[in-house]
Amino acid sequence: MNTNLYQITIGQLVIDVVKKDIKNIHLGVYPPDGNIRIATPLKVNDDRVRLFAISKLPWIKKQQAKFQAQSRQSPREFISGESHYFQGRRYLLNVIYHQSSPKVIIKNNTNIHLFVRENSTLEQRKKVMTEWYRQQLKEQIPTLLDKWQSITGLTANDWAIKQMKTKWGSCNITDKRIWLNLELAKKPQNCLEYVIVHELVHLLERNHNERFIAYMDKFMPQWPIYKEELSQFIL
Repeated sequence: MNTNLYQITIGQLVIDVVKKDIKNIHLGVYPPDGNIRIATPLKVNDDRVRLFAISKLPWIKKQQAKFQAQSRQSPREFISGESHYFQGRRYLLNVIYHQSSPKVIIKNNTNIHLFVRENSTLEQRKKVMTEWYRQQLKEQIPTLLDKWQSITGLTANDWAIKQMKTKWGSCNITDKRIWLNLELAKKPQNCLEYVIVHELVHLLERNHNERFIAYMDKFMPQWPIYKEELSQFIL
């Protein structure tokens, strides 16, 4: 089937548009974050797609409000029995009190052992886990970045990790510096690779336009699948 994927922006809304060999326009708003997607016939022009989206804004906002009202994972207290994620897998946390330096160990692919002092606070336990996630991601990134720099022929001068609330990554095009969200340590590796490629491609094209999509299709043909997979994971 012939397809073409790009994005349009209406106000604060970013809408994925895919052109297909179909007869009618279809609109969907998807969990967990209310991502918007319009599937449209190949011959429908961009102005008509934009007008269609504008006409559906009340419905779109209503659907997004429903997702926002749905329960999310409760705030983590970093106590035994909680679910925590690492590289796309769910683990049960087991807090172990000891007198030595704090550390984190994965056990039997089912448990994460968090070693802390008995009187540790929530913030202290959270800090230990956060730094462990950061270190794991730091160990993953260089090999994957080298892999995709070789494939794309693009080179980032520098990269760093930081906590971001609304983006999985960002790219300073002038300095050729890539930032990756710390939360990616919790996601499957293919999702991390997708974000790396996404940010590298911004060195060629600043905007999420047809040229950007063409580069993504060239370097990572399965990227829409990874993007969708990434959107299904709760932060």
